[in-house]
This record gives sequence, C-alpha cells and structure tokens, in this order.
Amino acid sequence: MPSPLAELPIRRLTIDDLVSCADLSENRGWPREEHKWGLLLTAGTGYGIDDPEGKGLVTVCVVTSYTPDLAAIGMVLVAEKFARQGVGRRLMQHVLAELGDQPVTLHATPFGQPLYEQLGFEVTGRVEMVRGHFRPSGPAPTVATRPATADDLSAMLRLDAEVFGRDRTHVLTRLPAFADQLRVAEDSGGLIGYAAAWPNMETHVVGPLVARDTETAKALVASLAAGTDRPLRTDIDVRHEELLDWLKANGLEPLAFNAVMTRNIPGLPGDWTRRFAPLTVAAG
Repeated sequence: MPSPLAELPIRRLTIDDLVSCADLSENRGWPREEHKWGLLLTAGTGYGIDDPEGKGLVTVCVVTSYTPDLAAIGMVLVAEKFARQGVGRRLMQHVLAELGDQPVTLHATPFGQPLYEQLGFEVTGRVEMVRGHFRPSGPAPTVATRPATADDLSAMLRLDAEVFGRDRTHVLTRLPAFADQLRVAEDSGGLIGYAAAWPNMETHVVGPLVARDTETAKALVASLAAGTDRPLRTDIDVRHEELLDWLKANGLEPLAFNAVMTRNIPGLPGDWTRRFAPLTVAAG
C-alpha cells in the first residue's frame, strides 16, 4: 500500500503561506526568519505540501530562478513528525522534474548532502558561516565606501551580472527595501563593489558581498558593521581565506560549513574571485 504522504498534492506557495513557512522553520529548530521568507516567496517560487490534518505544512522548498540558465533551491524543510518518510525526497523530485535540464545550485548541510547526491547534485564548492560582533583590530581597510543611492542601481546590476554570471535584477531591485544598509565602493572608473546588511532575527546578515578584491570586501564589511549594534552573520566562499581570517581576527566566530552543490552544470557561473558572499544561501 502506498503511503498516504505519497498521495498528498504538491502546490505552489504564495506570500500568504509566510507564517506557515516560518512555523515549519521553528518546528525544525531553525529561526523563524519571516523577513527572509517574505523575500524568497516574492522573488522566487515556493512549493509545499499541506498537513492533511490542517496543521500547517508537511514540507516546503523555494526555487529562485535566474533566467533559464540557473536556478537556486533553498529552505528545504520537512516537519518533524513527517521526517524520514520520503516526503522531502518526493518534493525535491517534483521540483527537479519541473526544472528539467535547467542548471540548479543549492547549499547543503552535511545532513542533507547525501540526499542531494542521490538526486544528481555534485559538490563544487564550500562556504563557511561566521557570526559575531565585529570588533575592529589592526589597520583599517583603505578603500572608501558610501551609502548606495538610487542612481547606483544600474551600475550595481551591471557589476553583479559580471560577477554572478546571470541577471539577478528581479532579486536585487528588492534590496533597498529588504536591507537595512546598502553600501558601495568605487574608483575613478566606476563601481568596484557593493554589499548589503539585512535583518535576520537578532543579527544582520552581510550579503550579497561583491568586491573587486579582498581589501574592498573588508572595507564594505567594516562600514556595514559600523552601522549596526547587532552581531554580523555571513557565508563566505572558503577560497577567500584572507577575508575569513580577517573576519575571525575581528570578532566573528566560525559556525558551520555548507557544501555548494550543482546539477546539470559543472560549477557556478561568473567570477568567484569577486563573489565573496551570497545574498542568502537559500537564493544563491
């Protein structure tokens, strides 16, 4: 006999499902992150299965598409009472079938990585999450930064398309309303970096962090830290060893490593040397 879970319909989520998604996050011991859920459910497409007893959601995930050439999957969650019954696999198989041959990326915890490998994903990178109150030590970064203005948006989008390798206009145009701070760095030739700090529970998450070089990335982080009393949290590509060492020397503590995984593409597009941190690991 098939499991009743195998018969429950999968549906598209809307912004009206935000509280139920946050409830599910809390059910699994994650922060509620309602602010982030609001962005993901409007900039991306949520998928979920309703609890047959009307008690919220059985499972969810969100897909953020960047043209037909790349999609990011994130926030894959299964309610505790439905865990280890194959429902998360079923949801992922449904979403991947809808995406077809479209290249896909996700950030996987060590717990989730085996499932994603079975679904055809390969590890192509690694990020380290760090968190803490930024306490400046040593020489200050030498690159000047300033608050972004509306006039900077088109240059930010051009720079981001170069670095990310895909057009993220539909996500990045939400940054001024989503983030508490948005700062840029420039030289005589134009914009050389930008970064945002957005509220997530008791922290400010730094992301995206796009910069010409490590010194510019340091300057953007330091300037964002100066504008908040909250701890910072960010997810840094481990290849940026100098930035990670500097963050740890300035008060941030290592929390966890996640694998960057891809399917139907050998690795992330764009220029990793200028891509220091994602907007959020859920959306790339």
